[in-house]
Amino acid sequence: MLICKVAGCHPPLHWRYVIYAIIETGNKQYTVRPGDKLKVERLTVQDSDRFALGRVLAVGDDHKLNVGNPIVDGASVVATIIGNGLGNKVTVFKFKSKVRYSRKQGHRQPFTEVEINSIVMPGTEEAGESATPRPHTKKEEV
Repeated sequence: MLICKVAGCHPPLHWRYVIYAIIETGNKQYTVRPGDKLKVERLTVQDSDRFALGRVLAVGDDHKLNVGNPIVDGASVVATIIGNGLGNKVTVFKFKSKVRYSRKQGHRQPFTEVEINSIVMPGTEEAGESATPRPHTKKEEV
């Protein structure tokens, strides 16, 4: 145990009890903690809705790690929708020399920004957390 010699000294933030989860949504995997804000593939959920986000592949804290096969039963991640938007524009330009061929195309990927409210470990119940599970699309069930 480290003892601080300065009065009123607090341990650094990375020493605190940290709970995290690895989730899958939109065929991508994200490591999330409570309070994180992240941009995921566009979701069909209304703004300011609380919902259970994606499939939970692993849940852990300072002491133990639960890894699913393929998902952890009883674990969930509760999130709130912040808003929808479009990402930065990506320009695709094709060109072939000496044959007068060129083609320019742009794309902006739609996204949904979410804030992680809480992570529910298996075997525990979060009091006061009401979240509706989002129905999975066929693409996410794979």
